[in-house]
Amino acid sequence: MARHEKVVSNCLRAQGLEEYLPLYIVRRQWSDRIKRIEFPLLTGYVFCRLEPRQMRSVVRVPGVVHVLGCGSRPEPVPESEVVAIQRLQGSKLAAWPCPYLRTGMAVRVRSGALSGVVGRLERIKNPCRLVLSVDLLQRSVALEVDPEVVEALD
Repeated sequence: MARHEKVVSNCLRAQGLEEYLPLYIVRRQWSDRIKRIEFPLLTGYVFCRLEPRQMRSVVRVPGVVHVLGCGSRPEPVPESEVVAIQRLQGSKLAAWPCPYLRTGMAVRVRSGALSGVVGRLERIKNPCRLVLSVDLLQRSVALEVDPEVVEALD
């Protein structure tokens, strides 16, 4: 569904399905004006409430690659997570996509004095606590970095 989220959302709605496409607004400078453009908050995904019997019609929608799940069985996103995103959007607070990070994962610093340094994410708050280890010495050093400058390692 790369960059087809709005088309998919409209097609699902036209089929009478309950869909939800969270969007955020970016201001872009054009040569003669500033334009506000909407982009999907969760790139590549559209939420849709559906029954198993409706799955076949959903995967036929242009732009749909597949329905998330285990094997051929769809897996629902917890209602509380969707409601949290809806409440965020209803609040009119600024929100934008960011890398998925979780405690314990290996990360690399993308910019700044520590650009390229790899460590383990110990805490996710603002700032993040990053632990750098020297395995041979069995010693570690903790430091705090802005969560915006770290990226998950594959």
